[in-house]
Order: sequence, then structure tokens, then C-alpha cells
Amino acid sequence: MTARAGLGRPLLRLQVAGYAFFLPFFVVFLVAVVAPLAYAIYLSFFQDRLIGGTVFSGLANYTRALGDALFGAGLLRVALFLVVQVPVMLLIALGCALAIDSGRLRWPSLFRISIFMPYAVPAVVAALMWGYMYGDQFGLVGQIGDALGVAAPDLLSRSWMLTSIGNMVTWEYVGYNMIILYAALRAIPEELYEAAEMDGAGAIRIAWSIKLPALRPALLVATVFSIIGSFQLFNEPNILQKLAPAVISTSYTPNMYAYNLAFNGQQINYSAAVAVVLGLVTVVVAYAVQIVTARREQTL
Repeated sequence: MTARAGLGRPLLRLQVAGYAFFLPFFVVFLVAVVAPLAYAIYLSFFQDRLIGGTVFSGLANYTRALGDALFGAGLLRVALFLVVQVPVMLLIALGCALAIDSGRLRWPSLFRISIFMPYAVPAVVAALMWGYMYGDQFGLVGQIGDALGVAAPDLLSRSWMLTSIGNMVTWEYVGYNMIILYAALRAIPEELYEAAEMDGAGAIRIAWSIKLPALRPALLVATVFSIIGSFQLFNEPNILQKLAPAVISTSYTPNMYAYNLAFNGQQINYSAAVAVVLGLVTVVVAYAVQIVTARREQTL
């Protein structure tokens, strides 16, 4: 009994220490994530009426959101943005990570920090900077067009706007995704490379047969993060709205729609429902990507 008691005390101390280290994160998680989410869900079940004040409305706000044409158009817009921008961004990030890991670049550290640096620029500052450059009369694009004597494309027009925003987001987040992929590449055992070289494999064969398969988990993480970020698109179109108000409406993206409903339209309860639906759509799409990836892994 005494031996068991003696062994139990250190184990109990380890458990207490583990809970003590975990407790600060758990408290912050409850306060910063769970509580606001629960409050938003609570608000979404109510409506403000002229007669009767705030009343319980059940799923009325959700029914309205599912049939809202403005919300649906914003969702389709960010879905198109996701389908085009995310693969392009991840391919560029993958190419940069493979180039740095190849060992054939001069000053790879400088190259790595140069690609990552835009991620350190606040999104608002980046949007202001790119918005200035996109200007066809006062910005860099307009100046280049004048210098060449050609008509510069209006990158803030309706047909170019989503592409312009995609370029901004790609510039901002290529470095972030590159770091994720590069860290995964550095974790590959050197023995695999040595064995492949002994078998006569070249650099391209090693990249295709060793590096890319090892990058699948990291690519999945980067893809999920990018999907979440696409559905949360807000800063870039919100800043560019000041430059192109006729192109970017208050419902250009679902996040902008929810924000303007709450703070400009004073429809807090309906805005909460829109935000909850957007969160559910994001979760479903991200989960579907993980399921499809897992099934492909099983078939390989």
C-alpha cells in the first residue's frame, strides 16, 4: 500500500501540473471563442419588432437567411474565389517551398523571408496599398499605361474586381503557406533521400515520389486554413469599397453582409443568424475536403 501511495503522488502531481498548464488556454478559449459563439447562436433565435420588442422567433431568421438572395450571391462569389484563388496560391507556395528545399538557391534564407514578409503586412494596409496601385488614373497601373501609351485595364471594375482581390490575398498568404509546406519538407528523414539517390533517382523523381507524398498532410492543413480564410473574406473588399462603391456592395461577401446588417442596419439578430449559417457552411466544406482527402489516401 505504501509503495502504491508513493507512486501515486508523483503521478497526481503530474496530472495537476498538466491541468494547470492547460487551464489558461481553456479559460481563454471559453471566453474568446465559446462564449461569443454561444451568444451569437442565442441572438439568432430572436427578432426585434416594433410591437412587442424582442421576441423569440425560433428558426425564422435561419429560414430568411437561406432564402436571402443577397446572402446567396455573396456565398457564390466567395465560392468562386475559393475554387480559383486557393489552388493558385497553394501551387505558388508549393513551388517556393520546393525551390528553397532543393538547396540550389543562393541565399535561401533571404528568399524565404522575402516571400513570407507580405504576411506580416496588416491586411488593411495591404488593401490600401494595392488599391492605390490598381487605380487606372492615379495608381501604378495607370502610370505604366501612360508611360507605354496604352489604355490600362480598370482593375477596380466589376469584371476585374474579384481577380484583383485574389491577387492581393495571394500576395499576402503565399508566404504563410510556404512556411507550412517548407516545415513539412524539413521533417522528411534524410535517409529517404540517400536511398533514392543510391537507386539513381534525380531531383524531379525525388520531388515527385518522396517530397509530394510527404507533403499531403501539410497541404491538407493549408487547404483547410485557406478555405476558412476565403469564407471569412472581409478586409480587402471592405477597403476597396471606398474606391469602387458601384462595384462592391455592402453584401459583396457574406462577412461584409453580416457586418453591415449588424452595425449599419441594426439587424443584430438576423446578422447573427447569417454569421451562424456562414460558419456552418465553412465547417461543412472544410470537413468535406478532409473526408475526400482521407478517402484518396486510403485508395493509394
